[in-house]
Amino acid sequence: MATAITAPTYDPVTTSQGLADQYVLARQQILNAQTSAASATAKALTELGSAMTTFQGTLASLTGLNKSVFTQSAVYSDAGFGSATASASAAAGSYSFFVKQLASASQVSYTGLGDNAGVGGALKIKLGGASAFEVDLAAADSDANGILSTRELAAAINGAADNKSLVTASIVTTGSTSELVLTAKNTGASNRITIDTSGVTGPSSLAAANADPARVRELVIAQDAEIRIGSETGTPIIQASNTFTAIDGVKMTFTKAHAAGSAPLTVTVGTDTAATTANVQAFVDAYNKLKAVLNKLTDAGDPSKGAAGGAFAHDGGIRALNDRLVSLLRPAAGGDTLAAYGIIATKEGTLELRSDRLQAQLARNPNGLDKLIGSSSASAPSGIAASLDGFLKSWSNATSGQILKRKDANTTLQKTIEDRQAALEVQHEAAYQRYLKQFTALATLQNSMTNNLSMFDAIFGNDKD
Repeated sequence: MATAITAPTYDPVTTSQGLADQYVLARQQILNAQTSAASATAKALTELGSAMTTFQGTLASLTGLNKSVFTQSAVYSDAGFGSATASASAAAGSYSFFVKQLASASQVSYTGLGDNAGVGGALKIKLGGASAFEVDLAAADSDANGILSTRELAAAINGAADNKSLVTASIVTTGSTSELVLTAKNTGASNRITIDTSGVTGPSSLAAANADPARVRELVIAQDAEIRIGSETGTPIIQASNTFTAIDGVKMTFTKAHAAGSAPLTVTVGTDTAATTANVQAFVDAYNKLKAVLNKLTDAGDPSKGAAGGAFAHDGGIRALNDRLVSLLRPAAGGDTLAAYGIIATKEGTLELRSDRLQAQLARNPNGLDKLIGSSSASAPSGIAASLDGFLKSWSNATSGQILKRKDANTTLQKTIEDRQAALEVQHEAAYQRYLKQFTALATLQNSMTNNLSMFDAIFGNDKD
């Protein structure tokens, strides 16, 4: 009997796949690592850019044009007379005013109006005796039925090209007739409403009403506001608006007038400690959020504990950015410091606010805080805010910043890695096909030999004569 030959059993496809994988394994591992690093970099750059933009937005809201961290308030001795606000430049102190009268907006009505046929020409609306705008009455007949209704008249006044909401017209219907009510947008004697119907043609009930003093009523008389400095007999200040800026840096709005013989209103201007503290805390919180992102992205990690480092753990440029932010909090010249106002640096590089120290320093030097922090306004940059904003713009600028440049470079790198991956896959496929061809031929040969062995065994086996 022939000796049996036991050949190894294998699948050419599986064997070829495994050998092809081994053929490209080292290069595939390198590409995998590069792909992972590039993806982490792209995500980290987006996170960093977002953190910078958020911080710059907070800076703008706190220190932008006409804004400041230091806040003052203007408080009325009687809140029933209105309210006031004070800018950081307002001089602290108490001021007295007697509100003699409030400004009012003109409101006039024309009674006994009806719908009229054949009305045309131009209706002139006047403010303070001067023509404000004209209304084309022929065009006011919106349904073109030859009759100008009172509602069409009101709509034409409101829709006049030059009206621009200076005067609002409305209709009040009383029985078989209507009343046209005109209301001025702005207060003051210079905005008293009158109409000129000399240019109106046809049988106009409005023209007839305007010519009859009994049918024209001033519902609200237009008048200027008048306040007196110090007392009822003090120096008068007269203007069309109820909002006054008689005190530098203070805006006062009055909603009530004094009765004759009443005590004047006191306006007290001083530091708004609560608002200032809230602004400083907002600055501290915004900076800490940015710093937390930078600290995370540049963290070295701890391999002994299996803690991976940040995406920029070995990036000198990002670490320099992190360090530069800390240095910008320290003014180059002498004078007040953030620490003097209770803004203290921690060992992690973040900030914390000690409100008691802030309040004590504000009492000693209230204007020093704004001078120190300054403004991020593009028109008048100053102080720490300008330094921080200017430096961050070199990174966050949407057209030329470092983050954009880094993103572009990283995108190019990712495209290169994709090309290398595609080339490696071609090599893998070529190796697979080569191995498959070889092992398929080997399997075929093995099967042939096995078949021959079986044939020999059948012919020459011991059980044959």
